[in-house]
Amino acid sequence: MLDTRELGRRPGSQRLVSFSAEAPADLGIEILGVPEGSEVDFDLRLEAVMEGVLVSGTAQARLEGECSRCLGKIEDDVHVDLQELYVYDDLRDHHGDDQDDDVNRLEDDLLDLEPLLRDAVVLALPFQPLCRDDCPGLCTECGARLADDPDHRHDAVIDPRWAALGGLTTTESAPRQD
Repeated sequence: MLDTRELGRRPGSQRLVSFSAEAPADLGIEILGVPEGSEVDFDLRLEAVMEGVLVSGTAQARLEGECSRCLGKIEDDVHVDLQELYVYDDLRDHHGDDQDDDVNRLEDDLLDLEPLLRDAVVLALPFQPLCRDDCPGLCTECGARLADDPDHRHDAVIDPRWAALGGLTTTESAPRQD
């Protein structure tokens, strides 16, 4: 929760804020996200407008997860742009906007950044994160990590029904004369 009381309700007044906060739980996708309790750095501008407070700025956090191809460890940073209008809570009462649940509201001059941060981070993450763009993944037969052994090969699989014929050799022999 971020306090906006210093802004007052004078449109045009603004305040620059930089701070760090602990990351909430489940900030990311299943295989890549911001670890819970790690630091998230915010650089924000809070601006009073007629309807409420406009929040714009950036957030930065450390990502941890695993590659979707080779299951190797991924460590990276995520930088997201934030922008959201938080409407004064008393405007809802005057205008009867109870049906609009998608609007963020100020609660006693406090705004909750967690939903805004969660939406921005999840949308910024790749659908299938990779440790590197050309990650070859895992061997489909034995599960070996192909990046560690680029020359990894397996002999051609022989159908067990034909395996007995593998012992026969062909030799060039003179044609039979009958």
